[in-house]
Amino acid sequence: MSNFDILELCFRNLLRRRARTVLAVTGVVVGTCAIVVMLSIGFGLAASFQEQIESYGNLHMIEVYSGRMGGPVAVGSDDRGIINDRNLAKIEKIKGVAAVTPVASEYLTIAIGKKVAGTEIMGVKPEVLEKFNYEVQEGRLLKETDKNAILFGNQVPYWFYDPNNYVWSDKPTNVMTDKIILTANWDYGRKKTSGSGSGQDIVYKEYKVKGIGVLAAENDQSAYRVYMKLDELEKIQAQVRKERGERVLPSVTKSYDRALVYVGNINDSSAVSKELRNMEFQTWSPSDWLDAMKQTARMIQGVLGGIGGISLFVAALGITNTMIMSIYERTKEIGVMKVIGANLRDIRKMFLLEAGMIGFIGGALGSMVSCLISLLMNTVLRDVIGMALGFIGGGYGSSISIVPWWVVVAALVFATAIGMAAGFYPARRAMNLSALESLRNE
Repeated sequence: MSNFDILELCFRNLLRRRARTVLAVTGVVVGTCAIVVMLSIGFGLAASFQEQIESYGNLHMIEVYSGRMGGPVAVGSDDRGIINDRNLAKIEKIKGVAAVTPVASEYLTIAIGKKVAGTEIMGVKPEVLEKFNYEVQEGRLLKETDKNAILFGNQVPYWFYDPNNYVWSDKPTNVMTDKIILTANWDYGRKKTSGSGSGQDIVYKEYKVKGIGVLAAENDQSAYRVYMKLDELEKIQAQVRKERGERVLPSVTKSYDRALVYVGNINDSSAVSKELRNMEFQTWSPSDWLDAMKQTARMIQGVLGGIGGISLFVAALGITNTMIMSIYERTKEIGVMKVIGANLRDIRKMFLLEAGMIGFIGGALGSMVSCLISLLMNTVLRDVIGMALGFIGGGYGSSISIVPWWVVVAALVFATAIGMAAGFYPARRAMNLSALESLRNE
């Protein structure tokens, strides 16, 4: 028989016992739905975790801190764990690292007119900001040629207030101006009152700077910082420490407070962090939290997928039962096929194809129903299911259920394979059935 004849015969046999075929297909539909929907919830949890972590910081960014106490470092001595130019050059060569900058930071007061705001000023190398994929909603990024310029995080303009009445405005302060004062005096702009006892006896220098841009990112850490050129902030730091009377230990080689490492692909963040820790640095990155949360999501996904797998296994037993019953009902037909010279492989192929068709039809319908259920979970049932997921620590982000295209394809292939596997024993039994015995029994 040709393949077309076998296919036509399979369709006819499935339609002959419609009720039994529908029940077998329904079992596969339920099993496929259970697996796809359960996995989609796991994917939704993983995406929710990533959205939460992204709100805490940039997943591409790793903050590096010295693994050893600062102090004099002799030339030629072991400088592992010290953030200096030599180690920064080594960090740049780590696979996956796209950009590195040393960082100096100082908490200063920024004054614009009668309003002030206290925030962390970070000194970085201007050329790395573009490599960090920072974008501006207003103005521009820092340049190497800039002098006395600062770049504001997205949320900082909302922090300005009048220090004499502590009134904040809902509207952001215009920071795109060259009339900005930068100082270490935390009482700047505040009216002095007799007997206030502020203890502010130090006279801090005031620096005139200009705002050249506001970053676009609203959720990561860059939104809450102000950036300026590294060398300019270091000069201000030195002056502030001098004004405070702080003693700075001399060092043969220059070292920094910390460094920022930008990883091009977030999948490399864990490997880069591990390499940095091997170099005796301390690291912090939002991606570290994401890895832990993804492990939790995978565990939940495995449990949910296993529950769905049981349903599909039960469906496979239903297919096996359907095909065995089909053999009993078609014993004479099988005997006649063998007597007239039908190939044993064709008989086996016919039963395998029938079982595979049940799996394929059930898998296709199950995948479509799963996508419909996923849509309902993300719309009509969103709040109810979101509250339930919150109890297991996942919460919910923009989507509760996510069905990647490859999961649909995999479910379809898996259901078809399960069907053919379930039909293997009946097909083998039909192939080995004696023609004379089958005709005699009839």
